Amino acid sequence: MKEKIKIFLETDLLEKYLLGTTSQEETLQVERYIAMYPEVRTTYNELQDNLEVFAKMHSMKTPDGLKERIQNRIKSENTGRKRFFRYAIAASFTALLFAGASYFFWNQNQSLQEENLIVNTKIQNLEENMRIQLEDVRNQFIVLNNPKTKRLNVKGNSKAKELKAVAYINPVKKLSYINVSKLPNLPENQCYQMWAEVNGQMLNLGVIQEATDSEKLMALPYAENAVGYITIEPTGGNTSPTVENIVANISY
Repeated sequence: MKEKIKIFLETDLLEKYLLGTTSQEETLQVERYIAMYPEVRTTYNELQDNLEVFAKMHSMKTPDGLKERIQNRIKSENTGRKRFFRYAIAASFTALLFAGASYFFWNQNQSLQEENLIVNTKIQNLEENMRIQLEDVRNQFIVLNNPKTKRLNVKGNSKAKELKAVAYINPVKKLSYINVSKLPNLPENQCYQMWAEVNGQMLNLGVIQEATDSEKLMALPYAENAVGYITIEPTGGNTSPTVENIVANISY
């Protein structure tokens, strides 16, 4: 029986159940195990508490003034439409005035449509960014709480002895993250940059920001026998790694 519970806990069904992504059959199985086995119930409660803390840590604030800007845009559109009808009625007294007013309001309407398109595009981009960030938070939660996740301690070489980081590798979910907790100081004209060699291709993962947040994770592309590198590059980053300035290797 203990082996059965152990096998169940090594799956990610509890995490999926918490995030609402289980199928109907999986949901019934999880709820049955929670009700029957105290070990599963205890693990479920711990994951629930972890998820609540994790969600609060990574909660995303809606950009200031977004709601007001959208409301003002709607009011502006309504005002524009009312003005259009008032002018249209007045313009009916004469064909000449009607033609001039029609052109004027057609032009106004085109401008409103273009502005609406810009606003809608910005809103869609914001929604997509929020979706991507929420997906990243979900993946981080799974990686940090899944028993199959491997932890690799990363240390710098002689060029960056104080560098410290932890890589989290989950071969089941095929997810990888790294938490760079300490970076040695560099001159203002230099920075640290992250790279990954995946299937023979070198990928630029961007400049590593100052490690002021010990909980911040940086996503790594997952692949068999992938290798990560941290290098010292000119401020702003480089298009290809400076091999002689490699300060840390991460094999995962």
